[in-house]
Formats: sequence, structure tokens, C-alpha cells
Amino acid sequence: MSSIEAALAALESLKPGEKFSYRQIAAVYHCNRTTLARRHQGVRASSRTKAENQQALHPQQELELLRYVECITRQGLPPTRPMIRRFASYIAKKELGKGWVDRYIERHQVDLISRWATGINRSCHQTDSQSIYSLYFELLRSK
Repeated sequence: MSSIEAALAALESLKPGEKFSYRQIAAVYHCNRTTLARRHQGVRASSRTKAENQQALHPQQELELLRYVECITRQGLPPTRPMIRRFASYIAKKELGKGWVDRYIERHQVDLISRWATGINRSCHQTDSQSIYSLYFELLRSK
């Protein structure tokens, strides 16, 4: 707990109508008197609270998205950045910016594995035809 949070807790523990001095409480808890008064009066919120209020998704929604990303990654389909952005935009019911995924990954330390699928080589493609499969199954039936 930071000093400002401890001072706010001390203010909240006071009985209603009890006299107090922001200057004295700030001196005891070694915090800025003006900041303490503004936070106590609700004029200014902490930067953490402000950041949470400005996020596109609620922290609980972000955790659900994280679980979903981990689930589909375990199933062998790691999502790309555009996929995550579409998932999150659907949850938020609004289009999210291009940098949202980067900030999301930074907040949650998500490891995304983006890779291209290896293509089929020419000889495998040429042998993979209907006529060859038909011959194979006819040979099996004749035995």
C-alpha cells in the first residue's frame, strides 16, 4: 500500500463529522497534502484508476480474452494480431485502434506465435490427385 493510499484509508476510518487536517495526515503518511485532499474529495483519481477507466475492455473482459487466446493456441491455432483485434472489437462493440493489441500484449505478457504454414511441395501436389486415389482403392477392392 502506498503512502497516499494509507493516508486515504486513515481518512476513511475517521467518524463522520470528526475534525481532521489534511496537512497533519499528509505529514504523518509522508505524502503531498494537495494530492491527498483532491483524492479524498474525489476531484482527482489515481493514475491507475484513470487508466482502467480509459481502457476499451474491462479487466475481466481482458482476462476472458486472454483465456480464449491461450485455449485456441493450445488447440494448435495461435491467433494473429488482427484476429485478437477482431475478437476484442467484438467484445467492446466498437472498432479498436491498431496499437491496442500491442498494449494488450504488453499488459498481459502474451506470447503470440505467428508463423506461416509451410506449403505443400510440387511432387506431393502432383501425386495428390483423384485418379491416383481411385486406382489405389480399386487395387484394395480387388484383393
